[in-house]
Amino acid sequence: MNRIVGLETEYGCLTAEESGPAVIISRVRNWLFRKDRYGLADMHQRDWDEPAGNGGFLFNGGRAYLDMGHMEYCTPECRTLLDVLRYDQAGDDMLQHALCEMFLDRQSSFIRNNIDHYTGATFGCHENYLVRRSAPLTERNVLSLLTFLTLRVLYTGAGRVGATLGSEHRGDTRAAGADAHFQISQRADYINNDLFEWVQFNRAIINTRDEPLADSAKYRRLHLLHGDTSVLPVTLLLKVGTTALILDLLEEDRLPELALEDAVRSMRALSHHPDGPWDVVLLDGRTASAVSLLRQYQQAAQRAFAGRDEETDILLRIWESALMALDSRPEDLVGWVDWATKRWLIGQFVNSEKIKWDDPWLAAQDLEFHHVDRERNLARHLARIPREWDLDEELVVRARQEPPQDTRAHLRSRVMHRLKARRKPYFVDWEMVGAEGCEALHLMDPFDRGSAQAEAWIQNLEQPAAKPVIP
Repeated sequence: MNRIVGLETEYGCLTAEESGPAVIISRVRNWLFRKDRYGLADMHQRDWDEPAGNGGFLFNGGRAYLDMGHMEYCTPECRTLLDVLRYDQAGDDMLQHALCEMFLDRQSSFIRNNIDHYTGATFGCHENYLVRRSAPLTERNVLSLLTFLTLRVLYTGAGRVGATLGSEHRGDTRAAGADAHFQISQRADYINNDLFEWVQFNRAIINTRDEPLADSAKYRRLHLLHGDTSVLPVTLLLKVGTTALILDLLEEDRLPELALEDAVRSMRALSHHPDGPWDVVLLDGRTASAVSLLRQYQQAAQRAFAGRDEETDILLRIWESALMALDSRPEDLVGWVDWATKRWLIGQFVNSEKIKWDDPWLAAQDLEFHHVDRERNLARHLARIPREWDLDEELVVRARQEPPQDTRAHLRSRVMHRLKARRKPYFVDWEMVGAEGCEALHLMDPFDRGSAQAEAWIQNLEQPAAKPVIP
């Protein structure tokens, strides 16, 4: 990829323990950081809702903490698609490892989905993409970017049983012909705006706060709230990879000139029609096929970036194959795309048990599709992974402790190991690390795995503290 990418995954928690999910989540958080097992706990209050000990940074370059009652795992900064996948899977493995080591795995589990079927609440998987400050954010380009982010739901949706009325219906949630028993996206019913600054209660496709966590003169951070948590590897890699390519087009001012009349309404309409037709209304009043519009983005990326590198060529080929399947035989996406796989699987269950699609039993089957425990995860056993994207399990195991080698996550991890040995007060953040008796080390370039300045800082950190002079 031509940029840094990171994911933030909020996990649901199910437990039969009388203490309830909140206690289980806290125990898992504490286990991760006890005796610096997987990382260093925060020693300072980060925000009004993040007191000291609420979470911490991990030696793999990522972060784990409690957020609004959920366990949240952030991947480290990644530069390759396969690193995004392996560090995402490493987060699942760490949580499952914690449950097993504390003998909680028989009574408790983590679920990587976005819906609480009981309360109707939602929790997210936020995507973060580093964007160069020079990117031309004209009205035409922003509308084209919104169009792509809306339409990509056809191959990035996780699928869900049932529907939830959003806080703003926008007149379309119960549209005629919509399938209320199954829909393509888990998050679509909860997205109310195309662009908005705040995260809660008024969720937007694009979060507009300007918080790059890097040199603000050079970079922005595109923070996306509308995406579902991906389970199948191909879904995750298509979601991240194609979005990264679209941002490449944006930075070169080569996006197709496409704009939807209403991005939020379009996303909900697509989600509620898993059988199609997948038509959307454009800003000029014309109706167009969502798949044909997505093909325009794929072709633009093909013209601009084919032959750039092996990763890009593999992604362009698999993207084209997914669009061809959507256009003619969506059932061919079983094992590749989450929602198509889940719908097929639950359809088999409905037929074998002779029940209806509104049977409450299906909500439980829906959750099993997202189980963190690989043995229980229904999706994992149906996954079809292209040879080029098939990860060695040993790489995932190593990703629990080892950071990517080509981003600042490598430097942050190295410094954290020194802080662990030093046993003095410290603070760690994405773009800054500090320790008692030292000036803060600024990590403003996410692409920088090390520098002379950083080496000097580490050497200074390792020097014994000077003894005070007593007059």
